[in-house]
Amino acid sequence: MATLEPDRILVPTLGRPREDEALTYTLETFPDADVILLAVVTPLDAPMSEGGVLERHDERTEAARASAVRMLEGVDEPPTEERVRIDTAEGRPGNVVPQYVTDNDVDHVVLYGHDSRSSGLVGRLLGQSVAATVVDRTPRPVTILE
Repeated sequence: MATLEPDRILVPTLGRPREDEALTYTLETFPDADVILLAVVTPLDAPMSEGGVLERHDERTEAARASAVRMLEGVDEPPTEERVRIDTAEGRPGNVVPQYVTDNDVDHVVLYGHDSRSSGLVGRLLGQSVAATVVDRTPRPVTILE
C-alpha cells in the first residue's frame, strides 16, 4: 500500500521553547511539502506565554511573526520562501489551528507537544494540553513531537 505524502503542512508556533524542532522535523521528513509556519497570537483574555501581557495587538502580532522568522532563519539549511511561508492568527491555539487547517487546505499538522499544558484553570484541572486539543479538533493527521 502506497503512503501519500502531504503537500501542505502546518507548523504552529506559540512562542514556547523547542518549537523549532517541529519545523526542523517537518523540513527533513517531508522535503517536497510546502510548509506554513503559523505564529499563533493568544488573545489578551487567554493564558499567555510570558512577556506579551501588556503589548498592543499589532505589536504582539509583529513580535510573533518576528519570532517565526528567527525560527526559520535558525534552521541549518533555511528553505526558500516558496517552500515555507509565515502566517499569523489570533486566538486560542486549540481553536485557531483546526480552523486554519480547514480554511487553508492543509494536509498535516506538526507541532511540538512537550509541556504544552494549558495554563488556564480548566486546562490544569482536566490535564488538557494544547496538543491534545489540536488532535481532538483537527480534521487532518497531527504529528506531536516530544
